[in-house]
Amino acid sequence: MDTKTKLISTAEQLFDRHGFTATGMDKLIKAAGMSSRTLYKHAGSKTALITEVLKERHRRFQPHIEVGSVDALFDALEEWIRSESARGCLFLRAYGETGGDIPAITEAVLAHKARLYDKIQDIVAIETDGQAIPELAEQILILYEGATAAAIYRGPKAVVSAHKAASALLKQARS
Repeated sequence: MDTKTKLISTAEQLFDRHGFTATGMDKLIKAAGMSSRTLYKHAGSKTALITEVLKERHRRFQPHIEVGSVDALFDALEEWIRSESARGCLFLRAYGETGGDIPAITEAVLAHKARLYDKIQDIVAIETDGQAIPELAEQILILYEGATAAAIYRGPKAVVSAHKAASALLKQARS
């Protein structure tokens, strides 16, 4: 693994586990096993590192939502939570911890969330024989995001419940 990849991977693990604010550069240096000079050479700044971590997280998460049904979408979320953790959405946590005041981080968060919403709109159209139903897509997005948050304390069963609710909404839209 090259130095930058190692740094981003280590930072993602620490940010996910401890948060962005609580993870100082000293902690990152120690965990990555590199000097501060090497860290700053590859990261530039903490903001740049957070942005790179979010871009990498997006790259890893994206294939999980490249599905064609609500069932597959929620199944993928359940799998993600089981394999990655149930600590809530790293993107929303980054946004919350920075207050939306750091443009590079805000841009990464909003781009990720826009892609998720676009994909849900595509899935709704597939599931409803080509109908564009923005309100239904919004409801499914809220269920998806809510399940991600509730999984922190309820575990994967939060995703199962949200999945059932999304399926009921789809069934109603098809009627």
